[in-house]
Amino acid sequence: MWKPGSSSNKIWTVTVSPELRDRTPLVMVHGFGGGVGLWILNMDSLSARRTLHTFDLLGFGRSSRPTFPRDPEGAEDEFVTSIETWRETMGIPSMILLGHSLGGFLATSYSIKYPERVKHLILVDPWGFPLRPTDPSEIRAPPTWFKAVVSVLGRSNPLAVLRVAGPWGPGLVQRFRPDFKRKFADFFEDDTISEYIYHCNAQNPSGETAFKAMMESFGWARRPMLERIHLIRKDVPITMIYGANTWIDTSTGKKVKMQRPDSYVRDMEIEGASHHVYADQPHIFNSVVEEICDSVD
Repeated sequence: MWKPGSSSNKIWTVTVSPELRDRTPLVMVHGFGGGVGLWILNMDSLSARRTLHTFDLLGFGRSSRPTFPRDPEGAEDEFVTSIETWRETMGIPSMILLGHSLGGFLATSYSIKYPERVKHLILVDPWGFPLRPTDPSEIRAPPTWFKAVVSVLGRSNPLAVLRVAGPWGPGLVQRFRPDFKRKFADFFEDDTISEYIYHCNAQNPSGETAFKAMMESFGWARRPMLERIHLIRKDVPITMIYGANTWIDTSTGKKVKMQRPDSYVRDMEIEGASHHVYADQPHIFNSVVEEICDSVD
């Protein structure tokens, strides 16, 4: 379903269980290069007792692909403004806000600016929190698939190789990320998920260009969120969920606790999961998120 955003931009939205209005809705924000379809292992379970909304971020998936500001603060603000405009259009007074990876970064930025709209902030393997270490030995190695892409691309946009590949793009997704097919094997026996990721990223690289403006290198944000997490209102509870095998720095959760000593902050790791926690261990992930949601109402 299309929902208008700022300046006539449209946000592709999927809403499940809209009739369950008695509880605070859960809003899920995907990560870089993703879209609403990647939540397929979670939607049924997480919408059993409350309304669930998920949408393609501006510049990604089936949403509009405008030209973003080229500076990191401007690009971030454009994302956050589009989320707030979407919320207003949807008529959602407040929400449980969950973000994965880039979506976690943007959900945090949104919560700084609009804390009254967030009943609980759930950050799943969030990107862009730590400051880049000055000691190279402290830097976690990025995943192998990313290093392979970088070796092909050089300084191009992160997913430019998919567009250059044209009709071979889905096969390239499968080659670089064969794990995605395994993650969603219960739903799709064929290459549907590789096709989906390809088509999410084969169009004008709008959000991708904005992400490039916001990052110093793939693992680091030009405006690290750890420097700003204390700006979220004290009464907004935060839960941080990591995959035990992720390439993201999981010590960030403990650092957020130190930054917010008078606030509720919980961090946890899910065994047997990497960066895409929600797909690696969907049953455990869904159970954890349901528990958090039930603590709200």
